[in-house]
Amino acid sequence: MGRGRQKAKNTKVARELKYFSPNTDLDALQKEIGSTESEDQYEDKWADLYDDEDSEEDDSDDEKEEESEN
Repeated sequence: MGRGRQKAKNTKVARELKYFSPNTDLDALQKEIGSTESEDQYEDKWADLYDDEDSEEDDSDDEKEEESEN
């Protein structure tokens, strides 16, 4: 095939994909996502498992100060 035919074929496929819009089942999508109104979407599920990074730095600074005083 020549370059012109290949380009025309690619253009045809691209146009079909661009304007193809299947029917969307929004109820099925909502179930798949699992969104509920009562759940706080910004809740940090892992907050209780780990200490804050700032508290670790503060602890190490306190230890250094105590050692320098002695």
